[in-house]
Amino acid sequence: MRILILENDALLAELIQQRLQGESFDVEIVEDAVEVRKLVATKTYDLLVMDLAQPQDSQLEMLRNLRMAKPEIPIIVLGANTDAEDRVHYMEAGADDFMTKPLSLAELSARIRGLLRRACGPAKIVLRIEDLELDRIQRTVRRGGNTIDLTDKEFVLLDFLMQRPLQPVPRNMIAEQAWKLSPGSITNVVDVYINYLRKKVDFGFERPLIHTVRGVGYQIGG
Repeated sequence: MRILILENDALLAELIQQRLQGESFDVEIVEDAVEVRKLVATKTYDLLVMDLAQPQDSQLEMLRNLRMAKPEIPIIVLGANTDAEDRVHYMEAGADDFMTKPLSLAELSARIRGLLRRACGPAKIVLRIEDLELDRIQRTVRRGGNTIDLTDKEFVLLDFLMQRPLQPVPRNMIAEQAWKLSPGSITNVVDVYINYLRKKVDFGFERPLIHTVRGVGYQIGG
């Protein structure tokens, strides 16, 4: 799931990004509100986190415009030393939630998951291929009613494949888009983790779900 974060504190932005990427979110950081407007107009995001500091008229107007343009996107506003009246202004302008700095990253993660759960609904949160089920918010995987324990990297790989059912997915796409490795990185690590995943997802089941597509990469289902 894709999250856009507006935060001009570079250190805090990096900490938030590391935390959320470690939980399988696709996170993009920007420092400028103008850039937020451009990106939201051209890309698809599941949630916005925006540090708007004090509720200046221009910031509130930007929030209103975003809400009008993208009424379906959950928005969390971050602010420092903000009183109740200011929080009301944010909520009236279109924010779905508000958090005061200094932040608890664990609480931010929990609030993000709560908003996504309500906004996306079960169809988008839970991915299913035959008897395999992956919950993107709870980060659980089950097959045939049995829970499968995956590492973070394995979970990201399975999530990436299950978002593209019955489609051949190239190794370099997995390396670059799912794991954010640099272009040209050695992609045999993908083969290694596919083998790990097969042992957990397919072992003991009559019908394998993860297939090799020769000359391309891998496919789930079919």
